[in-house]
Amino acid sequence: MSQTTFTVTGMTCGHCVASVGEEVGAIDGVTDVAVDLPTGAVTVTSAEPVDEARVRAAVEEAGYTFAGQRG
Repeated sequence: MSQTTFTVTGMTCGHCVASVGEEVGAIDGVTDVAVDLPTGAVTVTSAEPVDEARVRAAVEEAGYTFAGQRG
């Protein structure tokens, strides 16, 4: 199992959280997505390390700004 946390900006409500979670959760190999609205943290759990470019594309598809990996 791999767990990586990214920062996403522009989320303002529960709908935003659901949109980001749905798009990122659709990435192959992702088993769980936890989105924290107040901090913008998006923690992705996957079988193998997830490709940051794929997470960026999913976040942007949802309409939000990908600010990079935390850490």
